[in-house]
Amino acid sequence: MANLRISEWRKLPVSLAELCIDTTLRCGQSFRWKKLGDNEWSCALHGRILSLKQDSTHLHYRSIKPAVKYPLSPPSATSSILESPTEDEETEALLKHYLNLAPDLTALYEQWSSVDSNFKKRAPKFTGVRILKQDAWEALVGFICSSNNNIVRISQMVNNLCLHYGPLIGHIDDQTFHDFPPPEALTGPGVESHLRELGFGYRAGYIAKTASIVAKEKPEGWLQSLCNEEPYDDSPDQKPLLEGGREGYRRAHEELLQLQGVGPKVADCVCLMGLGWGEAVPVDTHVWQIAQRDYKFGKGKHKSLTKATYSAVGDHFRQLWGKEAGWAHSVLFAADLKTFSERLTTKIEVDVDEFKIKQEDGIILESTVVVKREYALHEVKDEFEEEKPTKVVVESSRSHRAKRRRVF
Repeated sequence: MANLRISEWRKLPVSLAELCIDTTLRCGQSFRWKKLGDNEWSCALHGRILSLKQDSTHLHYRSIKPAVKYPLSPPSATSSILESPTEDEETEALLKHYLNLAPDLTALYEQWSSVDSNFKKRAPKFTGVRILKQDAWEALVGFICSSNNNIVRISQMVNNLCLHYGPLIGHIDDQTFHDFPPPEALTGPGVESHLRELGFGYRAGYIAKTASIVAKEKPEGWLQSLCNEEPYDDSPDQKPLLEGGREGYRRAHEELLQLQGVGPKVADCVCLMGLGWGEAVPVDTHVWQIAQRDYKFGKGKHKSLTKATYSAVGDHFRQLWGKEAGWAHSVLFAADLKTFSERLTTKIEVDVDEFKIKQEDGIILESTVVVKREYALHEVKDEFEEEKPTKVVVESSRSHRAKRRRVF
């Protein structure tokens, strides 16, 4: 694409313990990042293409922008009307905001591990899972698409939506990058039928109706008004989290439920990943399985996933992990995804040993053969995939007692 401005690669000091882009960008939060090389991820965000790659100590980034000037969105809280940040400063501010780099993730992992043995067991192979601060509108549409769906198909839908309705930003090699379409772009009379042709199914109606509500019925800036504007506080003397979460979170959740195609799980996804409410805990079929397997749900009054059980699971995790419970929940969610199964796979080699018990004269009294067969140990599955039986190590033994030879 002509008239593109390509910046040099720059870097931020960020360890893999604080951010792992390979996990964070693939664990079902955002659906538009494309992996173009062995270690490079790219996405169109707010009028530019951001490219990221990472080593053990730094996050490397660059931006590609068309000649037309796009405003920085969301605006930096510290910006002033009189200030005129450079393009590099704008990109860095956008990146820090989007990747939500303020919280000390290492300290949070330590806190969650200290109160939860299951988290402590699973977290070491899934460090650096951060909750992104996405545009709330993008998060809303993306998670409407997530209904009864999997990550690969959601990504295909969102890519199609941007391809047909989002502004073209540019190309990297043969890959086209479109920004996310605003609500106004999805309010035309033929949008719903076109989305159905593109494979959105019943979600097409939800998206078209929700876009119309946000663009035409809600006041300007309505979604942004639901955001958590509290500065991040990691002081140890915080007040305990109220049951159900903070008032602002509960209000945002209730308002989102008024939209088409938004149930409790979608509302919580938007609250957590688009509005910044860290205590939001989305409970879908996948998380419900985790709650049953590892946290003793699925019995008594919480035998099935009802509205009451949904709230009980969220409250349990909020009381266990605190006001960033949604972050901890996302680590366990990632640890259970088929996408990352190689991290939880252990191979055990076939081993055959024969143990012999002998008398002093060399006569074999007993011979035991222990066979260890090689298995892949994993207990992960893709979202909404049928649960598969977990393979386990099997030890079998064959023993026989030798007949003593009689001496005459």
